[in-house]
Amino acid sequence: MPKLQGFEFWSHTLRGARHVVAPMVDQSELAWRLLSRRHGAQLCYTPMLHAQVFVRDANYRKENLYCEVCPEDRPLIVQPFQRQLPNSRRRGRRWRQARRVHAATAVIPVAEPGLQFCANDPEVFVQAALLAQDYCDAVDLNLGCPQMIAKRGHYGAFLQDEWDLLQRMILLAHEKLSVPVTCKIRVFPEIDKTVRYAQMLEKAGCQLLTVHGRTKEQKGPLSGAASWEHIKAVRKAVAIPVFANGNIQSLQDVERCIQDTGVQGVMSAEGNLHNPALFEGRSPAVWELAEEYLDIVREHPCPLSYVRAHLFKLWHHTLQVHQQLREELAKVKTLEGIAAVSQELKMRCQEEISRQEGAKPASDLPFHWICQPYVRPGPRAGSKEKAGARSKRALEEEECGTEVLSKNKQKKQLRNPHKTFDPSLKPKYAKCDQCGNPKGNRCVFSLCRGCCKKRASRETADCPGHGLLFKTKLEKSLAWKGTQPELQEPQTATPSTPGGFSEVMSSALA
Repeated sequence: MPKLQGFEFWSHTLRGARHVVAPMVDQSELAWRLLSRRHGAQLCYTPMLHAQVFVRDANYRKENLYCEVCPEDRPLIVQPFQRQLPNSRRRGRRWRQARRVHAATAVIPVAEPGLQFCANDPEVFVQAALLAQDYCDAVDLNLGCPQMIAKRGHYGAFLQDEWDLLQRMILLAHEKLSVPVTCKIRVFPEIDKTVRYAQMLEKAGCQLLTVHGRTKEQKGPLSGAASWEHIKAVRKAVAIPVFANGNIQSLQDVERCIQDTGVQGVMSAEGNLHNPALFEGRSPAVWELAEEYLDIVREHPCPLSYVRAHLFKLWHHTLQVHQQLREELAKVKTLEGIAAVSQELKMRCQEEISRQEGAKPASDLPFHWICQPYVRPGPRAGSKEKAGARSKRALEEEECGTEVLSKNKQKKQLRNPHKTFDPSLKPKYAKCDQCGNPKGNRCVFSLCRGCCKKRASRETADCPGHGLLFKTKLEKSLAWKGTQPELQEPQTATPSTPGGFSEVMSSALA
């Protein structure tokens, strides 16, 4: 069967999907995709897959794709990425965890699935896609990730200026794969450049384009509103299906976005995490979806950290009221423990409902036990700094300067009431003269251990403070050699020497 392209691919393979769940690291696993599909989602993405690891590691392929094949989870789109880390970080727990977490992103519609990869090498991208194509309906190239890990690994939104590389990647994949290639992008500040970017991807062989209406700088507290004007301009300029992403918190937003931009479908990420029934136009009680999700997890297990994260999102508003249960949810170590905390939250909400029967919400939002949107708080108002120039670290430091502690610091203070976050009370360390790291208090050279080791080795000296004994070990070695008798070299017998081979033979014959 020939490979379907463009609108034929969208209408037949993807079954005209309009309601799409975004690829989310550690959040769009099989159990969550199945829950979303039961409540109106028609296409889903798996978490982003690491293209390089996917190629070389059979266990990784098995855990992240092959073992997650499910008839209910189709169509599906796979999204691979390729990230390069220094050799020193390729060992140990953090590197193994990074491989699992940032490995792959797949896209999945209601009836069939797809995979999303992030990559920066055409050959590796295609090798990974070839291994995945029999298990999905399309392969998606991630060009939208704005996080620092994508900047360090040189993938995601940080490839959007390398048009020649992107053309080669998509063209090669389009030629080699039996399934279509799609892309997920972020916009440039300029609409005309965004349009030319989309047209370049279409010309290279992209068969479906998802446009997130934010730039790569718009993330975290600086997210702001997504620009539907950019999405509308792209939709008018290309001849392939376009999905819109950004500003989607309800079914009304979905319908308004389709009407305003003319796109074929709408993708939701945070809106879906806080209300998986978003595409049904419902806002059910949180415990209804929480219990259904936990039942699916028992049938299709996933890491406990994924489950905990989903429960934190679903119960977000209620946990602002019941802070103690928030702590319990963070500490439990089993699935049944998480289910017990969720059941306790349900009971407390039902008690509150019985006390407030007939009451109306005090604000525009429903009661806290109803699935509802979460609006990410922006930067502090009144700051003289430009919003675009402020980093997450700067925002955290600004928050530390106020009396109100961040939620993270509040947790730490609950565990240790004596802990303080006042910078003036932090211990001061003397710095190494050479590198600026804290120096050893008992170092004879007044250096840090690394610099001390180099100097002690070079000068054959000792530093008891750092436990470095180059001089002592050398002296012991020389003393030991002096006590050993000199080894006598064996003499080689020759025909001319007495007792040599000829003399021995003569005596033997006599």
